[in-house]
Amino acid sequence: MITVPEAAVSRSDLPDAGSLGLIADIGGTNARFALTDLASPKPGILQAQSLPCAEFASLQHAARHYLQSVGVRPRSAAIAVASPVDADEVRLTNRAWSFSRRELQAALGLDQLCLLNDFGAVAWAVPSIGHDDRVTLYGDRGLALRGPVTVLGPGTGLGVAVLVGSGQQGWQVVETEGGHVSFAPLGDEEQCIASWMSARFGRASNERLLCGTGISHIHAALAGEEPGSPLDRSLSIREPGEIVAAALDGNDLLARRTLARFCAVLGSVAGDAALIHGARTVMIAGGIVPRFIPFLRSSAFRERFLAKGRFAAYLESVSIHVVTHPHPGLLGAAVALRRDAIYA
Repeated sequence: MITVPEAAVSRSDLPDAGSLGLIADIGGTNARFALTDLASPKPGILQAQSLPCAEFASLQHAARHYLQSVGVRPRSAAIAVASPVDADEVRLTNRAWSFSRRELQAALGLDQLCLLNDFGAVAWAVPSIGHDDRVTLYGDRGLALRGPVTVLGPGTGLGVAVLVGSGQQGWQVVETEGGHVSFAPLGDEEQCIASWMSARFGRASNERLLCGTGISHIHAALAGEEPGSPLDRSLSIREPGEIVAAALDGNDLLARRTLARFCAVLGSVAGDAALIHGARTVMIAGGIVPRFIPFLRSSAFRERFLAKGRFAAYLESVSIHVVTHPHPGLLGAAVALRRDAIYA
């Protein structure tokens, strides 16, 4: 069933159609669309809808469905997708969708199309996210944002981007595919999980663990399930939402072990990324972590984040926040579209 608009306004309340732009955040599971008023002093989100990707044959079909539902035809768009966007042909990493940039622009009748990586969009949103839309895990909540900023987070996959610059000099985003680097296990339990992942997928990457299905796979590995192959349907996979709920309930020891291991690995990966980027701030986004922030605080996340030998003291000064804004990808797309329009 298609999701009801999450932040709808009546069409009569919309700004003049000539100032409206289409913004989208396309993940492996959901395609989020909205409008933004390019004439407004600040980037905003209007008429947000979340559509299940499984119900549409392509991005083009999903976009047309959304535009028909809101009854407007913007001439510009910024679309964030979970994949690299440095070529005309774009293939989503975790969804069997592909499209040509030129053909999509023509099909939607756009004069201007800005494509960006989904976590690149989240990074663009970070300077516009207020204190009410983030939870500070470590560091001074009141300090101004300090760059470089590592932006990462588990969702359908593991997104990683870097925000460089400052509020005074201006910000720039570096899009990366850092989620696909090799997993570096610590201890016997993680060695077991890495072996399980390698047996199933041929390789253990950070994304294989730090995503929704990663929670299910960690649980299966700890339960002693045979890994099989990616096409093997005999594997008993428990839903990640069920595992998280059971872990938070406290009575399911295997679920708690699973979520605790997930948090520990996230701490290691976040610390590695902060060192690689020279980060002064880490922003954790994505749809998973905001569901269990108190559990994350009490887990080994911080210990593993700091467990970098001689550079533990450096990482002590890095502030860490969890983004709780409901649509950071859409907000970032709105920021990028406005910036694109200025420099076009």
